[in-house]
Order: sequence, then C-alpha cells, then structure tokens
Amino acid sequence: MPSFLLLEVLFIFLFSGVRQSHPLQEVHVSRETIGKISAANKMMQCSAAVDVLFLIDGSHSVGKRSFERSKHFAIMVCDALDINPERVRVGALQFSSAPRLEFRLDSFSSQQEVKAKIKRMVFKGGRTDTGLALKYLLRKGFPGGRNASVPQILVVSTDGRSQGQVATPAEQLKERGITIFAVGVQFPRWEELHTLASEPKEQHVLMAEQAEDATNGLLSTLSKSAVCTIASPDCKVQPHPCERKTLETVRELVGSAPCWRGSRGTDAVLAALCPFSSWKRVFLTHPATCYRTTCPGACDSQPCQNGGTCVPEGRDRYHCLCPPAFGGEANCAPKLSLECRIDVLFLLASSAGTTPEGFLRAKAFVKRFLQASLSEDSRARVGVAWYSGELALAVPVGEYRDVPALLRSLDGLPFGGGATLTGHALRQAADHGFGSTTRTGQDRPRRVVVLLTESPSQDEVAGPARYARARELLLLGVGTDAVRAELEEITGSPKRVLVHAGPQDLFHRIPELRRKLCSRPRPGCQAQSLDLLFVLDASASVGPENFAQMQSFVRSLMLPFDVNPDVTQVGLVVYGSRVQTAFGLDTHLTRAAVLRATSQAPYLGGMGSAGTALLHVYDKVMTVQRGARPGVPKAVVLLTGGMGVEDAAVPIQKLRNNGVSALVVGVGPVLREALRRLAGPRDSLIHVASYADLRYHQDALLEWVCAEAKRPVSLCKPSPCLHEGTCILQNGNYRCECRDGWQGPHCGNPPAQEAWAPRALRTRLSPPVSRGPLSRHLPLLPNPPAHLPASLSPGEELSQLWTILLGDSHYCRC
Repeated sequence: MPSFLLLEVLFIFLFSGVRQSHPLQEVHVSRETIGKISAANKMMQCSAAVDVLFLIDGSHSVGKRSFERSKHFAIMVCDALDINPERVRVGALQFSSAPRLEFRLDSFSSQQEVKAKIKRMVFKGGRTDTGLALKYLLRKGFPGGRNASVPQILVVSTDGRSQGQVATPAEQLKERGITIFAVGVQFPRWEELHTLASEPKEQHVLMAEQAEDATNGLLSTLSKSAVCTIASPDCKVQPHPCERKTLETVRELVGSAPCWRGSRGTDAVLAALCPFSSWKRVFLTHPATCYRTTCPGACDSQPCQNGGTCVPEGRDRYHCLCPPAFGGEANCAPKLSLECRIDVLFLLASSAGTTPEGFLRAKAFVKRFLQASLSEDSRARVGVAWYSGELALAVPVGEYRDVPALLRSLDGLPFGGGATLTGHALRQAADHGFGSTTRTGQDRPRRVVVLLTESPSQDEVAGPARYARARELLLLGVGTDAVRAELEEITGSPKRVLVHAGPQDLFHRIPELRRKLCSRPRPGCQAQSLDLLFVLDASASVGPENFAQMQSFVRSLMLPFDVNPDVTQVGLVVYGSRVQTAFGLDTHLTRAAVLRATSQAPYLGGMGSAGTALLHVYDKVMTVQRGARPGVPKAVVLLTGGMGVEDAAVPIQKLRNNGVSALVVGVGPVLREALRRLAGPRDSLIHVASYADLRYHQDALLEWVCAEAKRPVSLCKPSPCLHEGTCILQNGNYRCECRDGWQGPHCGNPPAQEAWAPRALRTRLSPPVSRGPLSRHLPLLPNPPAHLPASLSPGEELSQLWTILLGDSHYCRC
C-alpha cells in the first residue's frame, strides 16, 4: 500500500476514536460563571400549561453512548418541569429508521414517573430518518397532548445527519405553532440543527453533551415566553460568546505524482504529473452567541472582610477562610453589636415602583444587618413593617422570641405591589409603629425609623416627615440615587441618607447604618479654640418671622460652646438694606451675653446682597484688628433664603483663600444653582426645606463646625500685620515685615515723628501711659501726653488732648 494511503487510513482511524468528552460547544465565560450557570438550573421552574415532547435520535450514527446522554439531558429538563395533567405534560418518541412512541403525554402525572420511564428507554438502532419522524408528528400530532389549546414544545435530540429531507416537515410543524429546540449529540451537523430549530436560531440550538449548559439554555429561552419563571429576581438571562464544533471529512491536496494516460485516436500512452488528495476528518468551528441564565452566588457580595477568602457551599451558603487575626469571627470581621439602647423600625417599600427585585434586596439587607448586629445581650429592639398603599406591621418593635425567629418572620414578608405612598406610611409609623408605650424623657430609648425604598413617593412626604420628627423620631433613609433628594427631604439631612449603587454596594452600607443608629451629636467643641461668625439674611425675601426662627436657631447652636476670650469667640453680622455688624468677635465675653445680643439683632428688610455682606466680613470683621486671634481656626456660617447670592461666589472664595472656613445654609423648597456654586471644594453646603426645619440640621452644622475647628491653621491667615505689612512664618511663629516706615510687632506704630507732627507738639509728648479707652485708640499718637491725669474721664481726656492740639498754631489753625 502506498505510504500516503497508509497515512490517510491512520489519520481517519485516529479521528474516529475521538472521545465524546471533547468540548463540542464551548461558552467563553469564566469558571465562576460556568458554576453560576449550573446553579441557576435549580432556580428555574416551569409551571404553565404546556405540552413537551422529547424526540430522541436512537440511530446507529448517534450510538448508544450519545443516546444515554440524550436521556440524561431530558431527565435534567424534567427536574424543572411541574409535571401535572393540568400544567406540564411530557411525552417521548424515539426515532431511527422509523419512529417509535415511548410514552404518550397523558401517560404519567408526576415528575418521578416520567423520569423513571425515560431511564428505562432502550436504544433502538438503525438508520437516521429525522424527516420521517417529523412527518409522523404532522400526521398524528402530539400523542396524548392537548392539541393547540396550550403551547407545544418539541425537543429534538439528534446528530443532524438525517438520510432524509427535514426542512419541509420542520417548517410545517413550526407553521402550526410548535416551538422546536434542536439539541445536538455526538458530532452534530450544525447546519441541519439550524434548519430544525425555531427562531431565533441561537436560542433554540443546544448541545446535549453538556447537559447542564443545554438545560439552562432551554429554560432560559422558555423563561422569556413566560412558560418558565426564575425564582430569584436577581437572576438574569444574558448573551455570551460561544463556539460550536463539528467533525467533518475534508479533502486536502497532498501533491502530485507521475501518471500515465492514453489519448483518443492513438495507441500512445502519455506520461504526466497528476495531483492527488488526502481525505481528513477535522474539527470545524462555528462562532455563535449562547443565551444563559446566571444567578448571583453566595460570594458575590464579597462577605469575607480583611483579606478573607469566600468559599461557596451551594447557592445560599458559604464559609470564609480568614487570616489568623480574624479567624474566630464571622466573615473575618469583629461582630457589629448594637450596644446602644434604641428602638428601630425598618420600613420597607413593597410597591410596584420598587419592584419585587428591589423588595427582595431590601429584605436581604435587613436580614444581613440583623445577623451582623443583634446578639443575645443587645440593648436594641427591632421591628419590621412594609407598605405600598397602607402600612403593614409585620413584627412590632421588640415582639420576637429571638433573632432566628425575627429572621424567619422576614422571610414571610409578601410583595404588595400597588402605589408608593411613603408619606402616608411615615405618618402611620409615627402613630402606630412603636406601640403605645407611655415612657418619656430619659426612660424612653431613642426611636428610629429606617426607611428602605427605591421608588419615588406618589404622595407628599414633607409634612408627614415633619410630623414624625416632631414626635422625636430619628428618620434614616436607605435607597438608590434616584430617591436621594426625597430621602434628604424626609430625614431632614443628607447625613441621614445612605445611597447605594447596587446589591453588593448595599451590603457594604451595614457598618455605616450601625454607626448612624448609635451615634449621638457631639456637645460642641468645648476644648477647641474657635472664632465663629454667623451671617444672617435679614432681607425682605426672608421676612421678620423667618428671621426670628434664624435667631432662635443660632441661639440653640451657641448652647454647647464655651464662650470666653480664650476658647470660643462669637460674632454676628446681618444684612438686608445695608450690612451691619450686630456684635464683633471680641464684643461679648460670655455665652449669656452672646445669647442676649443675638436676640437683639435687628431685622433690616430691603434687598440683601450676600456678596456685599461677605466682603464686609472680610474687610471689617474677620480681621486681627477687630478681634480675630492669630493661629485660631476661623469659621463663617451664612444663613440665607437663597435670594441675592448671585454675587457671593468671589467673596466667599476670598474668605476661604484667607484661611476662613465658610459654610452656606440655604433655606427653601428648591436648592438654587447659585447656592450650589458657593459650596466650595469640600461641599460646605446644607440645604434645608423650610425655616421650621432648621432645628433638624443642628447636628450636621455642629459636626461641620467642630471638624473645621480641628483643621490646621496658618498663623498668617488672616494676616495679623497692619498697614499692608507682610506676614512671614518663622520657626513655628510669625513676624511682620512693615512697609512705608510703619513699625512695631504688627506694623501698628506710625513712621518717625518728624514725618507727621510739628515741633511744638513733639516737645509735649512723653513715654506712653495706658489708661481709658482713648489711650487705647490713638492711632495718630505714638505717645499720649504725659500730663493727662489718670483720674480723667474719657471725655475730660479728649478735652485736654484737643487743648494741646489746638494750642499749637503750627499744627491746627481755626
């Protein structure tokens, strides 16, 4: 035998022994995703009224091994079918040279019976005549089925190598409304499978050799037509790139060899070079798109902290491999314990706008929070309620036996659907959410409502939120960015809102929620030195009543501070028709004096300009000459109704550049864009819906003030140097470089006497004395007159001084 023929025979022999485990269809996804595809099969269930007929190829070209694989695939599909005479009916037909009915669709009424019958099916053998089997169904329909009164699904398992024509009968079946899935076995011919399958082809062509993947693909397609449903709303049907392979015999040119040929009409024999070819069996690949359902795994939320590794144990369970330092704790992190004495009501939106998926996310978040935060010795008591149109109190606060019983109650919460009436639910929670306890004052624990929603409310929320807060309820909000503004309006502060970007991010908010539940507002910055100035909008756009509420708010803010010249100095500026310093930073030395002066601040009316007021602060209030202390943190709080702030962007930045922190508190139902521009790089802006709500933002403002009091400061900002002197930092202190002849540590002493005073006056001046207000405020005299008696009153001292000045004709002339 020629060597090249021997090689061809050997090649064919090798390929004929290719094992069936070779991946004939490969979905290009990660190993983790493959595991999720497999796990998702257990999450899908088909309960609709539908007739399913398995048409299984039992010919010799398929072989007994692939026939068993087809049976295994059919059994896996049956695991997801709710087999019942009123819902899913299943039948099976084997074909080769001729079709053979294995069992009718009405033969069995349970999943166990159908699976047992499929297992007992015996391989038939014979040639492959798929077309004949299809014509059998055209003639007799689905044996034992319900005809066209319910959807009909035909699952054909074959290698696609029919010896008869299949296109016409397949098309006729599809015209009758029958959905056909073509499932390849052995080394399938994909072209024929595409001819058999319904549209879209990519979703109806599968591969039985990978039974779990094929089952997922079939159920994923049926879930789109509402025949099957997915138990978890977090599961998604997604397209993935995949590659299908088939084993084909191809002809390949090997070369040429001498050959002899005769010519017509002569007896001559001619020699020539003749080409010869080799036949080979090779794998041909076909790129495709595979649609598969994946469900989030137990480790998707990355529950293991501090470098721990999550190991899944089924769909819902996992364990963490923790570093040595965290080996004894759940999820490799210390247990969060709600040690504060607190009553918490979790209020879950269960409306159509929230969707079943969002409701399940909220329940999972609350469960995870309770598992991580509640212990047997916890002082916190918890309740759970849900709402759409009405409030339903599932677990009253504290009325549960233990934490496992509380978690079981959460599992039973139903999805309500309907309208999203958050305002109505808040009012009902305030009235009925915490029982009828009569404890008051120190005897009553802190009461908190944690609202979880992803849907904007369809009723008004501002009034019910004020109603709840007026009953001393702390409101916290958890939701997506779509409801951020509404949650801020409900809670009264952005600091009381937790916004998440998705399920995984939601679980990361658990420690933050725990801190907000147990945190108490700090009682001011009693140990921190601070120069604090309030700038109040006293214009006509605010009105006298709202201005009075501003004054009350500022007085309440002053209560935690230790007002004295060594710790906290407070000043107040009002603006409207003009800008007026109500009192400077060094005017009042006690808290009682500051509170009294704040109440006496005038309402000005007229048209206000926040920019002019801030420039006034920069030039005439927040300066060393007017009482500001070098090296002490300085903060300005501007309270405005939002009108007249268009000119304030440059002045407020000028203050910040000069080392003065500035916070803007804007009051009004709408946050104006001009106010947003004043926030600065650290978002120093608080938006308050109404003047009555100012008190709910006291904690946030105090937190900001105390944070600014701890920021590092520069001794040269604002500059302590007068008369355009330059402040220079040096060895942890500062010095002033004076200009134009000015002298002294702060450039406060004027130039040499010859430059400004007449000779007669210079002879009458002597070394300085310190007495009376006039002696402290003589910027033009380096030395007060020596012969002014110490007993003189300020008026007498002024009279004596004028006598000296007017008596010298070289200096004054009347």
